[in-house]
Amino acid sequence: MNSLLSILRDVAVVPSFSSYENLLHPVVKKNLSAVKGAEIVHVPDNNLVALIPGQPDRQPVALAAHLDKINHFGESPPETLPFTVDDDRVTGQMDNSVGLALAMALAGESAVRNFPPLILLFSEMEESYGLKHHPHLLREGGAGLHHGIGAERIARHLIETGQLPECVITIDTTPLFRGDRGVALYSEHWKFTGIKPGEKEKVETVRLRDELLALDPGIMLSNNTNDYLHYGVEFNKNHGHGIPSVAIEPAIHPYHTRDESVFTEDIERAHGILTRFLEKRG
Repeated sequence: MNSLLSILRDVAVVPSFSSYENLLHPVVKKNLSAVKGAEIVHVPDNNLVALIPGQPDRQPVALAAHLDKINHFGESPPETLPFTVDDDRVTGQMDNSVGLALAMALAGESAVRNFPPLILLFSEMEESYGLKHHPHLLREGGAGLHHGIGAERIARHLIETGQLPECVITIDTTPLFRGDRGVALYSEHWKFTGIKPGEKEKVETVRLRDELLALDPGIMLSNNTNDYLHYGVEFNKNHGHGIPSVAIEPAIHPYHTRDESVFTEDIERAHGILTRFLEKRG
């Protein structure tokens, strides 16, 4: 957990607010530089895709997390954002520092674990908050941007280059536990997107959902909005790839504020679920 917390600290202190995600790129590249064979591809504008070697005869699994944070600091944010660790939680801009840290930590473990190849999807503009509430704080007033544009761009890049994963698992944080501990699983993007799933997508999504539940029956099944919606749409609308898109989410409270807290126990739990899932794929 110490190395994971170290990565989390590196990510959390960077003011990579919506449209300024590029500020976090050096941290991603530094952490993944220690992963043998890792290849990082820049997808305009501020998105990164990292290809992590694994068992060569296995289809890759995509782990997704968004790079942007919400700017709760106004026009003069600090160069280093606050981050603290106490006995049972981490506090700071945890949305989505936690998801990024988990994805990079798992990539770092791939060399010593029996994982399939990984594709890390690190997206811009997952948050809609800035566009709605303070567009003047975004680069060029947010011109040309919309919520989810990063995930859309990444998915289209993978489709165009033929780099199709078996599934996409977005790692984010959920407010649904309202201060209690917990980990949630989102698995039905069509309830939000209105895009009717094809038969293959439904079958593969149920299979993936049930496999994750078998690894941790205490996961709360729910749905909410984040990039897993956009990956679900892009990989399946008009393409019919049948690639399931789900999300694994440790609890966060408070949410969309300066001092967001996540229990370290929930981070460890999400890490354990994903580790066991990937080892089964290796």
